[in-house]
Amino acid sequence: MPSLFGAICLVGIVGNCIVIYTIVKRSKFRAQQTVPDIFIFSLSVVDLLFLLGMPFLIHQLLGNGSWCFGATMCTVITALDSNSQIVSTYILTVMTLDRYLATVHPIRFNHVRTPRVAVVVVLLVWILSMLSITPVWMYAGLMHLPDGSVGCALLLPDPARDTYWYTLYQFVLAFALPLVIICVVFFKILQSVASTVAPLPQRSLRVRTRKVTRMAVAICLAFFLCWAPYYILQLAHLGVQRPSFAFLCTYNVAISLGYANSCINPFLYIVLSETFKRQLLGALRLPQRSLRVEPGIGDGSLNMRLMPDTGAQERGHFFRDQLLNHMSPVTAAVH
Repeated sequence: MPSLFGAICLVGIVGNCIVIYTIVKRSKFRAQQTVPDIFIFSLSVVDLLFLLGMPFLIHQLLGNGSWCFGATMCTVITALDSNSQIVSTYILTVMTLDRYLATVHPIRFNHVRTPRVAVVVVLLVWILSMLSITPVWMYAGLMHLPDGSVGCALLLPDPARDTYWYTLYQFVLAFALPLVIICVVFFKILQSVASTVAPLPQRSLRVRTRKVTRMAVAICLAFFLCWAPYYILQLAHLGVQRPSFAFLCTYNVAISLGYANSCINPFLYIVLSETFKRQLLGALRLPQRSLRVEPGIGDGSLNMRLMPDTGAQERGHFFRDQLLNHMSPVTAAVH
């Protein structure tokens, strides 16, 4: 597990740093930023912060559950982990709502879909998330282990009762509710596209909107597929008094899958966005071929044909039993 987590951590940190560097290098926080740029940048920052907590998890795994970084760091890392999960979900939700406005009401709400409004929305999402993890701020702390060492855990006042309600609270707030909203919004988008007969904006704008929407769908789908096993097992664990070895192994895989989501997104950007590929090449100052733009076939897209251009220069053990029950992906556990 430490080796697997280490590989996920390394790949994810490098990938998200490249995404952040690419967007900053291109826009330099000026007017060139688009609304999708801001959401992707924010999501990469959240993923990066989430992955930065993994070394502490790896240290705990290697130390058989012991925590040697003090009570303050226990609270900070546990809160960072919980907050990052919720912020990621909320940013994906507002990205979906933005795709709805861009696709269904491209002209009517154009004055709302501005970079400034997007920044304000992201800040509000962070504030809301910080408030929603109040139980973590209150109850994350150190617990004594039988061998005299200490572990980092979420020490709820009444474990039997509070663990049940906290698990449901986390499931609804960070997974179920955003999932329902995103599914409903994408259904509305598909419904609108299928029934639209009125004149649409110019062809190039429709093509770009469709491509950005496709990337948003892929990012949301990847997020929920990666995190669904973890939240389902959290609910299942409420009815399991003594987890079996198979359950613990599956739980480990679910945690790994959740972390892996944070290193998948950069690859989705590269695979699904020709624009991001060009920006990446430019930001990294790699040799880039000139592009010949030709009409696409069938869907109104543009084919980018690459032509040589030599002058052009341009991203063992699981936690011991006391830390196992109802553990959040990084360090939070319920005593």
